[in-house]
Amino acid sequence: MNKIEMTSRERFLAALFRQEVDRPSVANPTSVATVDAMRLTGAYFPQVHLEADKMAALAGAGHDILGFDTLSPYFSVQQEAAAFGCKMNWGEIDTMPDSLGPLYKEPEQVIIPEDFLDKAPIKTVLEAIKLLRGRFANRCAIVGKAMGPWTLAYHLYGTEDFLCDSLLEPDKVRAFLEVLKEVTILFANQQFASGADVVTIADHATGDLVGPNAYRDLLLPVHREITARLEGPAILHICGKTLDRMGYIADSGFVNFHFDSKVDPVAAMKAVRGKISLSGNINNVETLLYGTPQMIEDEVKRIMAAGVQIIAPECAVPLKVSNTNLQAIVSSVSKLAKDNNMG
Repeated sequence: MNKIEMTSRERFLAALFRQEVDRPSVANPTSVATVDAMRLTGAYFPQVHLEADKMAALAGAGHDILGFDTLSPYFSVQQEAAAFGCKMNWGEIDTMPDSLGPLYKEPEQVIIPEDFLDKAPIKTVLEAIKLLRGRFANRCAIVGKAMGPWTLAYHLYGTEDFLCDSLLEPDKVRAFLEVLKEVTILFANQQFASGADVVTIADHATGDLVGPNAYRDLLLPVHREITARLEGPAILHICGKTLDRMGYIADSGFVNFHFDSKVDPVAAMKAVRGKISLSGNINNVETLLYGTPQMIEDEVKRIMAAGVQIIAPECAVPLKVSNTNLQAIVSSVSKLAKDNNMG
């Protein structure tokens, strides 16, 4: 007997918590903003980063146009850095924002502004979430996003200096993480209060840059404290090679890990030992940007066969990915689920 069809929100939340679903969820833990969607909604980069109504309009395309079970209004990784006062290049229609240099040399210099939540880059995200909750109610899940303390240190102190210090001055790294975790917790909890169902914490302690012991010794204790203090469930996102730290991530308190195409999905499922759900890990460039719907279906089939609960692009998609290719993720999951008598 076929399972009762679930709403997008029901499906995503059930998959997030490793519960029974009518079919695997298709979700956006980071960003699926595209130039195609900008043209259809009339909400364009770079204005969307600082105008809540436009941010909400573009985010809504994730469900209304692409058919994903989720939508997420924070498209880049720079809102917090901008709120701290970093000089910004907000980009163009087809480029992501980027901060133009760090602000601090020492952790003692970092002071969270008292009006941080009222800063335009932060308030825009919070107001967009409220608009989306009012518009979509419970039809689909709203995924917020906040930078974790490791990523914030990259932006506010400097990636190269921070990574060098993770080897040479670990106590300095711990001090940065200690103060910056408060930014993550503050922003994430306010997103829950604004209507987010779950918040992605993007914290790029990737195996491409640091070894697994750096995650275990420096960041894992901080992640455990963050998840204990959050007022809702959280997804951890880390780009690149992460298989060697996924066992630690499974014990971090996050309910889901959003992982990269550099990690084999079968190995990833084995590494987390059923402790958390996984989302991912469709290749952004070869498959989504330059691939065909058939290539997407083949990759989706491989990910579903591994048992990954939530099918998603591996990271924020390139802005020139076609809506057709993103829609192909949803149609592929639906088709394969029917073929396998899942729905």
